[in-house]
Parts: sequence; structure tokens; C-alpha cells
Amino acid sequence: MLATDELKDLEGPKEECGVFGVWAPDEDVAQLTFFGLFALQHRGQESAGMAVSNGSRIMVYKDMGLVAQVFDEATLKSLPGRLAIGHTRYSTTGASVWHNAQPTFRAVAGGGLALAHNGNLTNTHELEAWLAELAPSAEVPAKKTMDSTNDTSLVTALMSSFGEEPVESIAMKVLPRLKGAFCLTFMTERTLFAARDPQGFRPLVIGRLSHGWVVASETAALDIVGASFVREVEPGEFIAIDERGLRSQRFADSRPKGCIFEYVYLARPDTTIAGRGVHTTRVRIGEILARESPADADLVIPTPSSGIPSAIGYARGSGLPYGEGLVKNNYVGRTFIEPTQTIRQLGIRLKLNPLREVIDGKRLVVVDDSIVRGNTQRALVRMLREAGAKEVHVRISSPPVQWPCFYGIDFSTRAELIAPGLTVEEICRSIGADSLGYISLDGLTEATQLPAENLCRACFDGDYPVAIPPAHAELLNLEVKS
Repeated sequence: MLATDELKDLEGPKEECGVFGVWAPDEDVAQLTFFGLFALQHRGQESAGMAVSNGSRIMVYKDMGLVAQVFDEATLKSLPGRLAIGHTRYSTTGASVWHNAQPTFRAVAGGGLALAHNGNLTNTHELEAWLAELAPSAEVPAKKTMDSTNDTSLVTALMSSFGEEPVESIAMKVLPRLKGAFCLTFMTERTLFAARDPQGFRPLVIGRLSHGWVVASETAALDIVGASFVREVEPGEFIAIDERGLRSQRFADSRPKGCIFEYVYLARPDTTIAGRGVHTTRVRIGEILARESPADADLVIPTPSSGIPSAIGYARGSGLPYGEGLVKNNYVGRTFIEPTQTIRQLGIRLKLNPLREVIDGKRLVVVDDSIVRGNTQRALVRMLREAGAKEVHVRISSPPVQWPCFYGIDFSTRAELIAPGLTVEEICRSIGADSLGYISLDGLTEATQLPAENLCRACFDGDYPVAIPPAHAELLNLEVKS
């Protein structure tokens, strides 16, 4: 019997959100935001929303579901405007309800403020205390988990608590007080704003339209809306865009710690991060993996679709032929139905089915992006053997996931992860493979072509670059950083 957790594992680790913003008075900004969010759908599949301003008022529309389920042509036509922000959301604790969809909205002096957030703040208790001083009557749900449910509401409430001050000056007071991971897009009736945390945990980029500007979580979203890439929003940078153009201020010194897992799984393969194409990086990961963990086999196959580039690289690095041995059902994603007994029994077959004529009698190398709990790999190995595979050698294009993430990825608690406390050989036996090999952390870092000191690798080595809440540090037996 397959557990409900296996259904979670089918999708791999999840990043919480994608954000988008556009200032373009001569364009259909709602339509552009729709396309931008569509390009960022992989970063959040539970809810979608946008805020649109016509210059005098802001309208917010959001709902549960995929972008194409939330917005239709009639809805988009009802949202005329000159600037907009958008958001796709994935919740980490199951708080997947309409109330938690973004953007959030608050009244500020002279109008309104809409805000969308990607990431996870780690000092919400401090911020809640500050809000209580600024606006004792303000109500924001208490943060009891590492879910970002109230992070966005909290930031929006703080920024609406400074009376008559302009939003730009308010932002320069609030942003330095935020700790953790945050890429923000926010707006008043006439101005688009964006900000990125000093570590730059999550990507955020700027694009240029013929008569406007775009900010987005990934360069792929710029491509989709026809914007040319200008540059990344720098870590610790705050930008404002209106009829006067683009203005930039620095609210904190840059201390780059980009998430290494973006290269492994989170980002689209057609995205560029820190000047490095994600697809190229993933192919290189596979080549290094072949060098570090060779296998005597007949065929290299990927776990589609996240394993494809690294499987190509593994085949190239090992000299083994590459083949498609698994067919993916692209229409299986997050659903809002309760997993039934029947669904649990179907398990991985809802998403993947073997090509028997390709794998029968073969010694296979199966390349996947990560092992979190091990449920998916266990079911996959069993399915391949039932389809006639002679041997199954699993190769993973990331190191063992040893630690939870506090900066915006939905990894399990440490107790739920399979890697802590088990050797690679023990994990191999647990999933039923003939052999198991992970890329080393040094090998993964080499593939990114970035120095280790510029990357967050905490999920692999437990070195958290920004202090995590003391209660969580104590549970993990970590020294609490100041």
C-alpha cells in the first residue's frame, strides 16, 4: 500500500511562489501578467492572483487553482490598467485556502498598496512586535510554522502603518528589518516596486518592453511576454518604476547566497540565473555525476521531466546510450481532491508509466533530481523491475538532502527526510536499487560555476546563512546565529 506522502513526492520539492510585475501604460497589462504567471506556474500551483491599476484605483483578483483556471478572457478584459503585479502560490503546510492567496492589499495614505511575496521570512516574531508598536489595532495571523501564510500580510500591514509618508520612504524603513528570503513585487496606483533580500536567495530579474518594464522571478517569464533581459535585481536592492523611469536604491549590502537548488530542480531549464543557463548547468551536473558515480549498464534514462538534462549529461559523460524509458502524464499535478484508497494504490503510475519495449532486459541507470523521503524512488524501482529491467542503478543529481529549508522550499522536517542517519548503502537497500550514487556537493557547486561562498547549500550541509528562529535551531541542535 502506498502512503499519501508518496503522492507528495511525485511532484518533488516545491518552491513557495512566483512573482511578476509590469509597468506599461500602452499595453494590456492584465494579459501580460497572465502570460507571465503562466510561465511561472511551476513555482506555485495552488492559487494565482493579480492586482491591476488604471492609475486611479487598484483592483485585485485572485482564486484557488492554476493560472488558466483562475483567469479567463472575460476576467482579464475586466482588469484594464497601466501597471500590475501577479503571484502564483504553493503553500508548505496545507493552508491552501482563498484567504492566503496573493497579492494582499491594504489602504495607505492617498490610495492603496498591493503586494506579492516569494520566499520565507525568519524573524516574523520581531516584525509582529514592531507592528504592534506601530499599529496596535492591526490584525495579522500569528505565524506558528515556517509557512509563508502570513509573511506577505505582515509586510503589507507594516508598510501601511506609517501614516502620510510616501511608499518609497516607507519601504526603505521596512525592508532593512526583514530577514530571510524575500522577493517582493508591490504597487500603488501609479508606481511599480520590487525588492530582493540581501542574500538573493531567490531569483528576480528586470526586463524591458518597447514602452515599459517587467520584473519577474525568472528570465523565462520575460521571454514569454516579449521583454528583453536587462539585469537581475541585485541582492539588497529596491527599485521603483513609473513615468519617470526606473530608480534604484540599496537598502542593505549585497551578501550573495543564491539557492543552489534552483539549478537542480526549482527553476525552468530555459531560465538563466547569475549569467548561467539552467539547462546547461543541469547537463554539466550529469556529466560530473557520471564521473563521480559510474555504472556498468546498458541504457541511461531520466525520471521525466526534471531528470532529463542531467540524464543527457550522464550519458554524454559515461558514453552510455540515452533513452526515454518512462512516459510522463503531464496532466497530473496538484489536485484539490482528498487522496482516496484507489489513488494511493495507483501511486506513481498516475504520473509515470514504463516503456516496456525499451527497458525489458536492460541494465538501467535512472537519473533523478533528488531523494527526499524515498517513497517515489522505491515505487519507481519496483515498477521498472516489474516491467523487465534486469538491473536498476539510481543516480541523483543533487547530494543527500540532510536539512530542512527555512528560505522558501517545501522540504520535510529533518525527521521525515530519508538521508539523515542512513548511509548511501542503507538508502540504496531501502529503495531496492542495485546501486545508488549522488553527486557530491563540490561537484554540484562546480557545475554552477559559482564560488561556494556565493551559494546557499544549507539543505545539504546545514550551514544556514541567515539566522533561523531559535526554536527551530534548538530542534536541529544548531548554534543560533545572531
